[in-house]
Amino acid sequence: MSEKPPGLRITLPAEAENVTLVRHALAGLAESLGMSEDAIADLKTVVTEACMNVVVHAYPDGKGPLEVEAQPEERALTVVVSDSGGGIRPRADVERSSLRLGLSLIAALSSSFEISGGLDRGTRITMRLPLGGNGATAPARPPDVETIEETEINVASPELLAPILSRVIGALAARQDLTIDRLSDAVLLGEAIAADAPAGFSDREVRVSLADADGAVELRLGPMEPGSAQRLREQLELPEVGGTLEALADEIATHEAGDGDYLNVRFVAGHRGEAEA
Repeated sequence: MSEKPPGLRITLPAEAENVTLVRHALAGLAESLGMSEDAIADLKTVVTEACMNVVVHAYPDGKGPLEVEAQPEERALTVVVSDSGGGIRPRADVERSSLRLGLSLIAALSSSFEISGGLDRGTRITMRLPLGGNGATAPARPPDVETIEETEINVASPELLAPILSRVIGALAARQDLTIDRLSDAVLLGEAIAADAPAGFSDREVRVSLADADGAVELRLGPMEPGSAQRLREQLELPEVGGTLEALADEIATHEAGDGDYLNVRFVAGHRGEAEA
């Protein structure tokens, strides 16, 4: 019996500024699958439209979850965008930010497209995109820079951390006005963590919690096998130069929880060390 290929699941508040995080995470997954540049451009476009429809239409009071699932298949990637609100309308909104082309664009760029749900029962949009793409592209919408709530990304395979984690950290860091140096620090440390982290998960699903608030970016990674978070922290040491990559962050800590060990990392806006000065 063949194994189901690893996928990605993201749950986060349905806010416009969060759409860019979804784009970055799915682009990282798509790159790891060998998806072509044209196909990734199509993916970003349809995901932006589907997510913005949730942001604009799903919740009358503006509060509720946006859920995104991506599952690789043979020669294609299936993406499901869903909400638990009052349902979305199949037309572009004329007052809120989006690419203003709506579900007709999603249908045009997807090899298959399905929308289901009903009044007060939420909406589910399922899109299937070939790994080769069809050459159509559209510009990505720049995010608004605002404080957001915590975002949780569930990664089905630890090996997918490398193409996804540094992209998402970079997107959050840029949104918090981190300097170029601090942005580079965040991405570099994210790549180092992602490279060494898979050994600590024993093929379990990885949960990545991220938050940007009060001029800082915070990362929580786990649950890992007992002792793995501390071993991952030790892997950041550079004995040949007498230092450690921990110095790239403002704070790194480990803690034990009921379901396993976690690694916490925090970056603060401004130059490294200013928060302690």
